[in-house]
Amino acid sequence: MYLVFDTETTGLPKNYEAPLTDADNWPRMVQIAWQLHDDDGTLLENQDYIIKPEGFDIPYSSYAIHGISTEMAHTEGRDLKEVLLEFKEVLDKATFGVGQNIDFDYKIIGAEFIRKEIENQLQEIPQLDTMHLGKDYAAILNRSGKIKPPKLSEIFEKLFDTTFEEAHNAAADVNATAQVFFEMLRRDIIDIKENGIAEESVIRLKQKFTRPIPPFDIVIRRQVAKTKRKRKVVTGNIEDIELGNYFNFHNHSIFSALQSSSSISSLVNAAVKNDFPAVGLVDLGNMMGAFKFISEVENTNKILKKKQEEYEENKKKAEEEGIAFTKTSPQSPLIPVLGCEFYISDRYQQKQFTKDDPDRRTQVVLLAKNFEGYKNLAKLSSIGFVEGFYFGVPRISREIIAQYKENLIALSGGLLGDIPSTILESGEQRGEEIFTWWKETFGDDFYVQIQEHGIQEEEYINDVLLRFAEKYGVKVLAQNETYYSEKSDANIQDILSCIKDGEKQSTPVGKGFGRRRGLPSNEFYLKDREDIQRAFLAYPQAFEAYDELIGKFEPYTLKRDVLLPKFDIPEEFQHAEDAIDGGKRGENAYLRHLTYEGARAKYDEITPEIEERLDFELQVIANTGYPGYFLIVQDFCNEARKMGVSVGPGRGSAAGSAVAYCIGITNVDPIAYDLLFERFLNPERISMPDIDIDFDDEGRDRVIKWVVEKYGKTNVAQIITYSVLGGNLQLKTQEEC
Repeated sequence: MYLVFDTETTGLPKNYEAPLTDADNWPRMVQIAWQLHDDDGTLLENQDYIIKPEGFDIPYSSYAIHGISTEMAHTEGRDLKEVLLEFKEVLDKATFGVGQNIDFDYKIIGAEFIRKEIENQLQEIPQLDTMHLGKDYAAILNRSGKIKPPKLSEIFEKLFDTTFEEAHNAAADVNATAQVFFEMLRRDIIDIKENGIAEESVIRLKQKFTRPIPPFDIVIRRQVAKTKRKRKVVTGNIEDIELGNYFNFHNHSIFSALQSSSSISSLVNAAVKNDFPAVGLVDLGNMMGAFKFISEVENTNKILKKKQEEYEENKKKAEEEGIAFTKTSPQSPLIPVLGCEFYISDRYQQKQFTKDDPDRRTQVVLLAKNFEGYKNLAKLSSIGFVEGFYFGVPRISREIIAQYKENLIALSGGLLGDIPSTILESGEQRGEEIFTWWKETFGDDFYVQIQEHGIQEEEYINDVLLRFAEKYGVKVLAQNETYYSEKSDANIQDILSCIKDGEKQSTPVGKGFGRRRGLPSNEFYLKDREDIQRAFLAYPQAFEAYDELIGKFEPYTLKRDVLLPKFDIPEEFQHAEDAIDGGKRGENAYLRHLTYEGARAKYDEITPEIEERLDFELQVIANTGYPGYFLIVQDFCNEARKMGVSVGPGRGSAAGSAVAYCIGITNVDPIAYDLLFERFLNPERISMPDIDIDFDDEGRDRVIKWVVEKYGKTNVAQIITYSVLGGNLQLKTQEEC
């Protein structure tokens, strides 16, 4: 006899290879349906049960698939142990277990048997999996051109030239699976000898069903259509929404590469245009835009302050002259709010994962209250890149965040946030545990963030978060996430997303085969005051906490003198006054010594022309205040040559420096080739030198390792260069999308 069965669950296992005894790994069963068939396909019995939850709730993401909510399961569900014992009885009659991707159901039911301490006889029954049995027949190719395991609906459609009405309902799926299985037997698609199926039973099946197998006569619960969630209809007047000190802080910029199209200047300009008191930046996993962001706000504030001064001056003048002054007061300077949206992984230091045991990540938005908070953000970002970088994503853990939480503000974030995603994927019970962790860790510096981008899941998440906020006394903030500055830029951002993933725009956005990543609506833009009032009409209370929030931020600048590691010069070149006033006399003297030593080796004779050139360059270098930079660069260039690493002859404007040539940084004589030093360092405009050095691919890492060991890892950093899409490349790339 054939036992065809299927389950619906609370989700997917964390690790498909974990033992069934690992109760935390395996999701819970919320529905089981089965049909017992005789060898000739005759339906002997069928059952369909919803399971009453015991100590767990059903996550929204699972409910959205199979339509069984926690409330429905409590109302209509049966006791798990009773259902398992009844299923165990039917197992005794079965010769084969039949199902679509049935190994998953074997494990789900097996784990439930263990939880209830019932002997697991299921593992002794041979499996007949329609997904594998119908793979070659369905012959559906994946993106690599290989045949992929087909969905039940795909096999069904090919066999019967029609689709079955309802999937992800265990009873409906079992009925379709039974049809598919017996039809494949009837058509000799299944190798009966290989699968241990008696030839006599197939003969009887063909005698009984001379035409395609019809649906078996059972009652199927319409659970999905019955429980579909409808969005609330909100009425009201947007003028009644008091924004107070509302401002946008959950903004991603172009430094979230190929994910956002917003320039930092566009974000700052939008804040000024909308008369917001502050503006924020929280790029994804990195702080690359921090300096530019703070500098952009500082420059904007200079303009705003000047306008304020002019306003006050004109107002005072009008009062003195007794003239009515009707001009509106200009906007006050902006408060820059710098943050980062970090990726969280419990196994952030692990660098190898498998398809069955993948890396699982959530996200969290952290904002710096002051300069000390900024330093903690920078530390967290560095840890993510140095210790947690995996597959292009810098990751950290909650424990690391707790270690560097001082002067930081934490928010629940969007649907991918640590709390919302846990609620969606693991249920409210687990979500509440995560919520309390953030509350206990950050105290009054933890805020609930509600969002409205027109996405169905957001309404559910907002309701849950508001309940949690009230229960634990957490303040609520209305705050949308932005990936582009103007609503009309939605398509540009989508093109960037396609470039990032190598996708076509024509591919539908969504999860699963044949779909691509992308934003689920066109509402991820920086809304103006009226749009914000309209979006959050149902949540007027979510603007009250902004007065408190904005008061927590202290202004700070990121501009400072460039810091270089100390270069140890020989004692005979050291100058006593340098230790007193921080001068560079010793470094300049040693650089002059090395320069003329090198010049005597490079030139047959140091002519007045050469001497004049070297003295001129050395004076300009002394004026910059960075002789130590040249000493450090020549140090690792010469060490690289000692290691046998190939060093490039010279690239960029530094090839115009005779000093760089003499001390071994470059290998091109700028005097012989009449190269301009002023392209490298301009005596009229003092700036830090920038020397590009090329090493061979094999030796580059060895040189970096040597530099780190000599100067210390806290004094060495690698930098990133951001490239932009030029006009022609933009057109070419857009065509490819």
